[in-house]
Amino acid sequence: MTIWTAALILWSVDSLLENTLMMRSFAVTTLVLGPVLLLGGCQSTQTQSRSVAPQAVASTNVTPADFKMPTGTGCSGDVARWEAIQNNDLQMGHVTQSVYNQIQTEIAAASTACQAGRGAEASGMVSASKRRHGYPG
Repeated sequence: MTIWTAALILWSVDSLLENTLMMRSFAVTTLVLGPVLLLGGCQSTQTQSRSVAPQAVASTNVTPADFKMPTGTGCSGDVARWEAIQNNDLQMGHVTQSVYNQIQTEIAAASTACQAGRGAEASGMVSASKRRHGYPG
């Protein structure tokens, strides 16, 4: 027997063992997963009825008819209008309570600056708050 014949025999035995192991692995997988897949396709003939309660609408797209935008000039008008918009948006469900609380803190700071005679700073704070929260302006 030559070295090439011995190598060919070893390669054939190795391939045969590898194929046998692959076939066993496939057979075990088929035996384990086959029934699971077949049973997974079964459907119950019983129907279950569920009643779904209608959910309340948390938002409205219409500002109340009695809403009045505050008038005024300078920083006091800016602060009053921004606060009125936020009160309306909270009431309509367009802003969450946590965001509303954050904006109210910003409005209070702007109001304090306005009352202290720093009108330009207060108006700038209102504009920055609007932009920060996605409002024009």
